[in-house]
Amino acid sequence: MGLETLVAEIRSRGEAELKAVEEVRDAETAAIGADRDAKIEKIHAETQRAAELESARERAQRIAGAKLKGRKLLYEAREARLKGALEATRTLLADYTRSDAYPAVLKRMIDAATESLGKQLRIRGRAEDAARLQKVAGKSFDPAPLPILGGLVAETADGSRRLNLSFDELLRLREDRVRELLA
Repeated sequence: MGLETLVAEIRSRGEAELKAVEEVRDAETAAIGADRDAKIEKIHAETQRAAELESARERAQRIAGAKLKGRKLLYEAREARLKGALEATRTLLADYTRSDAYPAVLKRMIDAATESLGKQLRIRGRAEDAARLQKVAGKSFDPAPLPILGGLVAETADGSRRLNLSFDELLRLREDRVRELLA
């Protein structure tokens, strides 16, 4: 074996080792590239999913906001209609106080107050009804006017009990029922 054979043998072994190292390097480079591509794809998919979720959440919020606004508008429209109906009712009651049947209603109110509170009463009402109330209630009538739509307010002589039969109070007490009817 000569020196040349020995050098050729070393050279061939070196080239074989170099080739093996290059193959390992190429395999590791390919693995790193594949891993990088997989991570990029995963990040892209997560970003896409997060964007879709955010978009869906925002869309749901907008829809919920629109529904809430619609309910609010509906409520406001109902309240406006109810307010108009209550005003119309007040107008009808004001017109009723000018009718021929109104004095009989006042008489029935005084009778109900007398039955509920006793005979010793103080009866008050509108200034416009003073003559009618004086006529029906006699000396139980208190001339101090009340700012009411119609009807009367009766209270015991000592002021311990009170019965409010004013149209305003009767309407207020039945406002929920009126709302049901108008809804």
